[in-house]
Amino acid sequence: MIKYKHSDITPKEVFINRRALTLGAVSVTGNLLIGSMAQASLNYKKSSFSSSLKPNSFDDITQYNNFYEFGTAKDDPYKYASSLTTDPWSVKVEGLVNRPGSYNFDDIVKDITLEERIYSFRCVEGWSMVIPWIGFPFVELLKKFEPLSSAKYVSFETLYRPEEMPGQNYNILNWPYREGLTIDEAIHPLTILATGLYGDELPNQNGAPLRLVVPWKYGFKSIKSIVRLNFVETQPATSWNMQNPNEYGFYSNVNPNVDHPRWSQATERPIGKGLFAKRKKTLIFNGYADEVGSLYAGMDLKKFY
Repeated sequence: MIKYKHSDITPKEVFINRRALTLGAVSVTGNLLIGSMAQASLNYKKSSFSSSLKPNSFDDITQYNNFYEFGTAKDDPYKYASSLTTDPWSVKVEGLVNRPGSYNFDDIVKDITLEERIYSFRCVEGWSMVIPWIGFPFVELLKKFEPLSSAKYVSFETLYRPEEMPGQNYNILNWPYREGLTIDEAIHPLTILATGLYGDELPNQNGAPLRLVVPWKYGFKSIKSIVRLNFVETQPATSWNMQNPNEYGFYSNVNPNVDHPRWSQATERPIGKGLFAKRKKTLIFNGYADEVGSLYAGMDLKKFY
């Protein structure tokens, strides 16, 4: 992937962070607007894994979302996610690891270098975005928690708090939301845990304070607002696969050659280009085939969809 120039990204005005995701290194630089509003500059480095594609606007990214915990309409997360309390936050780590326990957010990101990664992001519904995430490789957590060699998968759970997440008061899915990856997928250099986007901490509607980003898979695999990691030997249950296994497989790799039973996956609609914008051809593994294709060598991608 070609590294994207930070100078091409439009700065966003925000309030100073409620939490120092910079681990104490919050600064305001000269190229940012100064006044009653100021950009909270995270302490991160640019990643060589970034796409050369131009990111969507901040409004696109934060006002058009799937986050059913807040409702099924695309603007429901933007409207209702402010009710979510994300500080303090802890993540329970359990299963086949040497260091299980409940870890608070600051301990999780302590001593980890954050990176900016501009990734193409495709939804199974046929739309796509390009997002400038701030995060760190998932493999960094393995160094902290020390999974056993018997751990073949890692499962994830989203927060269950229906008093703050109104969509959880409806039987849309079997709450809490669950996802999973093979260990090989989880430790791949492209897989990150995101703590921010557009140079700022992660908005609630995008999965604050900690979400998974797996850019070669459909968006629903990138679970939001994570509160639990479980390292296991057998393939874990995942929410959409539990809901409708004929439509949503465990792997959920972007594959234009395997249609969703109710619509084609061969093309996608870029968000921000208008409702009648020309659709673009969907790329196998969302354009990351050179990087991740070897993970599925010899696998029947129509059977293991």
